[in-house]
Parts: sequence; C-alpha cells; structure tokens
Amino acid sequence: MLYAVEIENVFSVGERQFLDLRARKSVDDTLERLSPIYKGAEDRAPNVVAFFGPNAAGKSNILRSIAFGAWFATQSFGHRSDLSLPYEKFGNDQRIKKPTRLSFSFAGPVDPHSLSTDSGQCPYTYEVIFSARGKDVADKVLLEKMSYKPRGKGKPRTLFERDDNNRVKAEKGFLTSGTQKALQEVLRPRASVIATLAQLNHMVATAFVDIAFSVISNISIDRVDDDAGAMTLWYKNNPAALGELQTIARRIDLGIEEIGIDATANEPLMLFRHSGLDQIISLNRESHGTQQFIKIFPYILMALNRGGVAIIDELDTTIHPLILPEILRWFGDPKRNPYGAQIWTTCHSASLLTELTKEEVFFCKKDIEGNTTVFGLADVERVRRNENFFGKYLGGEYGAVPVLG
Repeated sequence: MLYAVEIENVFSVGERQFLDLRARKSVDDTLERLSPIYKGAEDRAPNVVAFFGPNAAGKSNILRSIAFGAWFATQSFGHRSDLSLPYEKFGNDQRIKKPTRLSFSFAGPVDPHSLSTDSGQCPYTYEVIFSARGKDVADKVLLEKMSYKPRGKGKPRTLFERDDNNRVKAEKGFLTSGTQKALQEVLRPRASVIATLAQLNHMVATAFVDIAFSVISNISIDRVDDDAGAMTLWYKNNPAALGELQTIARRIDLGIEEIGIDATANEPLMLFRHSGLDQIISLNRESHGTQQFIKIFPYILMALNRGGVAIIDELDTTIHPLILPEILRWFGDPKRNPYGAQIWTTCHSASLLTELTKEEVFFCKKDIEGNTTVFGLADVERVRRNENFFGKYLGGEYGAVPVLG
C-alpha cells in the first residue's frame, strides 16, 4: 500500500504536493473502507483513491508521476545512458533549472536484510531527487535514499543513500564488500541503485523491485498503454480471468454471450459471440467502452490477486456507472482483496462521489501559472461524513470544478 506521496517539479506539478492518505485515528470506519498501512499498524489509509477536477487540472500527471517513480526504481538500469530520463519538469524556464523530487511511503519487512516476512512489516520511504536540466546539463540523480522505521515510530534508519557523486553508503549488512565494489563500477548517473543491485542479483534489492513492480498502471510515462495483442495474450494465459471478464462483460454489454480466444492466428485474437448475431465479432468491432474496459480489467485483477497498486487513468469513462461502484467496492472486500490492494484512479463522473467516503476523494486544480495542486476532501473544513458530496462539489463548495462561461 502507498500511504504517502510527495511530488515536486514534475509534469504539471511545480510546487511540492504532499498526499497523505492516513486517516485520522478518530475516523469510525463502519463501512470497512480503510486498511492498516502495514500489518499491525494503527494508522489506516483507503484502498480506493479517486482524483476529481477539471480537464487538464493535472489528475493524470499525479498518476504519471507515480508510474515514473516505479519505472525508475525497477527498470532504469535498462534505459539508454545517452538519453535523458523519461519525465518532464514543470514547464517554465525557472523550474527547468531546479531539481525534481519524488518520495513514496509504503510497507516493507521489519528486517530488510531478510526475505522472510515472518518478522512483520514496518513503514518505508523511498526518495529520489533529480538534477536541473539545461542545454549543456545532462540530468542525473542527486540523491537516492531508502529509509525505514523497524518499530513503526521514532527516527528512521537509512538502508542506503546515494549522493550527487554517485557514491552509495549502506546500512551494515546490506552490501558485501564485493557487491559494493561492483555497484560503484556499474552504477550510472541515470539508473537507480535498486534496479542496478537487482542486475547484480542482490536478493533484497530484487525483493524491493518486486514491491515496486506491484504498481500496475495503464498509464505509462508519456502515453496510455494500448497494446491489444499483449492484453489478449494475457487473457489466453489466464483463463480464470477470462471467465471473470465474461461474467462482468455480459452486464456491461447485454448482447455479449461468450468471449473466446482464437490462438490459431499469428497472434491470439479475442472474439465475441452476441445474441441474435450469426457472425463472431472481433475486439476492434466492439464498442469503445467495452474495448477499454477489457484492456484495463487485467490491471485490476493483477492488483487484487497479489496485493499491488492499480493505477488506472479515467476508469469511469470505460465502465457503466452502475458497475463502477461495485468494482471499487472489491478493494474494500477482504474476500476479493485479501492482500490489501489499492486502486488510484482519475474520474470525471461526479456522480461517483455518492459512492465514496471523504478519505477516498482527492481534488486537483491549477492556479493561474498552470501549477497543479492537490487536496483531500477530508482536509476541507466542516465536511460532514453524511453530506451530499456530489451536490456540494457541483455547487463549487469544495473547489476544483470547471469554470464555464
């Protein structure tokens, strides 16, 4: 679970934005929509995080920043060393000359030197700062740091820290002398310590890569993923998921009777049988909404099945408004979500506010300089738990609504 995120000077976020999902201890969670931020923790956070706001307010850029952070931690070793890192700074000359900072807080093992989870969990924070950019300035990592609190509270311990000269210091026992030497030889200015150590078969780093890989997103760093072939192959290799998809698709599109995979072609094809039709329909002839839902459904199932974080851009544009609340409720159902998975999504349909608690709702807006700011509904003063979020949002009482006329 991600329970806190800091974003500064990336995409449309200029000034530092801090998203703290931890609910107040006094919150009465009668609907069971909150989960401990790690096993045994008193602090709780929502399993559903929904962003609302006008078009171009930066909702997708919040998700894109998280996706970039996960990419950097896990895959940056394979990035071409002569290319800049695949993100953009806030779009003015002043900000381009300033560092970019990302920070993520999540659950990890109490003993980071062991792969066993028997000792329990505790909070971790991963922080990375990237340098300024310019005509003659190649961006690089200024700082990369992983810290943790084995007792859940108190002063954090630094697992490793990298400085702007590419030197890495680590907690005793985390790196052998041989691994330390190898790391310093192969660590590049635009690759993460974690991804590099995983290439050196460092078992603990590999485990942290697995944690970061549990951030599953349909939004990549600079585009929305639309690989229908890979998606169809995934369904072919996961027949149980195909069965679940068929059950839900029949409710979304009442004409669908059966969904199958034709594996005889050069690449698998998804085919649909509709009531009243003699012909089999291919995916590209289905409605746009059905196509998009079929493409994002694997992200939802993968998160639920292994306790990850599903980051879905514009979930409400692909799912019927009567089905969407049910899918979001899966993340609060211990039977459907036994591993505490989360979903982070952007939304345009304000009617969804009638289905969410105030801890699950965040708003994005832009100021006159184009800077995205984020705030939670729970942080708005005098918001009652049982009030009409939908009506008050459309009435402009919370802000972050389009300005018309």
